[in-house]
Amino acid sequence: MSHIALVTLVVRDYDEALSFYTGALGFELAEDTDRGDGSRWVVVRPRGTSGTGILLARAKDDAQRASVGAQTGGRVGFFLHTEDFAGDHERMRAAGVRFLEEPRHEAYGSVAVFEDLYGNRWDLLQPA
Repeated sequence: MSHIALVTLVVRDYDEALSFYTGALGFELAEDTDRGDGSRWVVVRPRGTSGTGILLARAKDDAQRASVGAQTGGRVGFFLHTEDFAGDHERMRAAGVRFLEEPRHEAYGSVAVFEDLYGNRWDLLQPA
């Protein structure tokens, strides 16, 4: 096994999730395929990368809808690395991304926690 290809993120709606991830976070759309049954195979990933992508999977039932925004129990569950922390932080704030703290500069790098449109917590991180 060489790498993790996709991680699933359960979302309320494909288009609102796509708008957030491609607009506010600046990800690129890697795939959006109609599966013929009302569902879609929607994959986004950070622009310019070919590594792990996020499969945006629309919740199909009450149990899945209940997990939207709480897939990691309120913990930071996603880690977005950057080579330009200050620039990406400012761009994301200007795009309406909600940061839960001011940037911190730790021994391991510069970091700030933000929420996606559903409340999932992410670290924006520039490793030291």
